[in-house]
This record gives sequence, C-alpha cells and structure tokens, in this order.
Amino acid sequence: MITFPNESARYRTAREKLLKKEIELRRAMEAVAEARRALPPGGLISQDYVFDALDADGRPAKVKLSELFAPGKDTLILYQMMFPRHPQETRDVATSGGTAKLARPDQPCPSCTALLDQFDGAVGHLKAAGFNFAVVAKTALANLVTLGRDRGWRNMRLLSSANNSFKRDYNAETADGAQLPLLSVFHRDGDAIRHFWSSELGFAPTDPGQDPRAIGTCEILWNLMDFTPEGRPNWDEQLQYGCCH
Repeated sequence: MITFPNESARYRTAREKLLKKEIELRRAMEAVAEARRALPPGGLISQDYVFDALDADGRPAKVKLSELFAPGKDTLILYQMMFPRHPQETRDVATSGGTAKLARPDQPCPSCTALLDQFDGAVGHLKAAGFNFAVVAKTALANLVTLGRDRGWRNMRLLSSANNSFKRDYNAETADGAQLPLLSVFHRDGDAIRHFWSSELGFAPTDPGQDPRAIGTCEILWNLMDFTPEGRPNWDEQLQYGCCH
C-alpha cells in the first residue's frame, strides 16, 4: 500500500476501495478488448472507394481505400468526422484562419476538431506500431486541408469523401445528408479488405446524465477531466477560445 503526504486514514480507506473498482474497470476493459479481437470476419467492402487527397508532393490526387494500407500494415483506423457540422450544431464558428471563410453550415464540428487535435500527435506512434490512420470528411478536400493548416495538424492523412458514398454506406451520414462521427477499423487479409469494427456505442441508448461516450476510452480530454474532483463539466469543445484554439 502506498500513501501520500499528510493524507488522512479516512482518505486512504476510501482510496483503497476506489482502487479495487479501478482494477475491476481495467479487467472489464481488457475483457471487452479481447472480445473485440475475437469478432468473426466483418463484411467485405462493397467497392474500392476512391477519395480525394493530397499526394506525397502535396498535390490533389485520387486515392483508393486499398491504397491507404502501407506495405506490411494490414489494419486501417479511420475517423469519420462531421465536416460539414451537423445541421443542429449551435456552437460558434471559426472566426480566424481559412476555415472562417466558410459559411456556418459548412464549418466543421468543434468536438470532432478537438478530438483530431489530440489524435494528430499519436499518428506517428501508431504508424511505428504497425497501423494505418486517416481522417475522412464529406467536405471538399480544400476545406479539409485548410482546417488542418489552421489547426497545425502535421501527421494525419486527410481524405475527402465528397465524391463517393463511403460515409453514407458506413453509417456516418444520415439519409438526409447530416454528418455523424464514427471511428471505424478495416482489416486487409491478402487482397480482401473487411470492415472490422465501428464505434456503434454512439447509436445505443445512453444512461441518464451521460453522453454516448462512443470512443470514450481514447478521448484524452474528457478522460483527464474524469480524474479531477470536479469531473466532466457542463461544457463543450469550441473551435476557438478567445486568443487561441
């Protein structure tokens, strides 16, 4: 048992009880991850989707889904962001940078943007560990590239699905065209590419007082808040906070 300076016996007793719950949570998280890894093969992709992207020289190019898999790396993690933002989004738009030139309905979701701010620094580590990562948005490629420049993103592969049905087919777009957030994983086995997993928890009913937490275990910002005495505030991410983002 460890202790910290000047803590009371009451604190230590309560902390030990909490530690037992944290151990249970760790075991539950591993059990879920193990069950996820044991999923049977998912559905084959119906087509080799073609996206708009930038090539190695920074020029607009067409790239197929199959080309997002680097040699020897057979798993692709895709974040499907809400760009343009959901029609019911009421948060402020960007007021500086190139993104500010877009009309309100065409601007990105602040929450997706904040999440990708956090993901960008992890991409180099993901690649080194043997994984592929990319971001897909329905907006035009130029808008997505501009957002990346405004945010200082340096590592993520940015893809526009403006000219294909990828987001609609994979449940990240409603029938009326509203964009939805989704983390999806695809796996390559030889020449076959299959859908492995997506964050379906976002479509499930929520418990009272909770948000969907569809990819809650990798949302760095909100998980850090869970460690504090205040907990998660009644607050939403914004595209800008006065002087900065």
